[in-house]
Amino acid sequence: MKQHGLTYNSRKALMVNLGDVAGGEIANLISQMAAEIEELRRTKVNVTKIVPGVVDSINDHLIEEPV
Repeated sequence: MKQHGLTYNSRKALMVNLGDVAGGEIANLISQMAAEIEELRRTKVNVTKIVPGVVDSINDHLIEEPV
């Protein structure tokens, strides 16, 4: 399993510059966000239209973003 988050040096730099508590909180938040992004990438599914002739204006409000 991949390790999410920051290296030791990055965590240490945050803690030195922001303080131990704040730096640790930000490093943990970054780790959690990286794990969540990875989970979203793994579970993403593509939507395929299977009904031909459906008016596209119905789905104009749906915007697909590239990953």
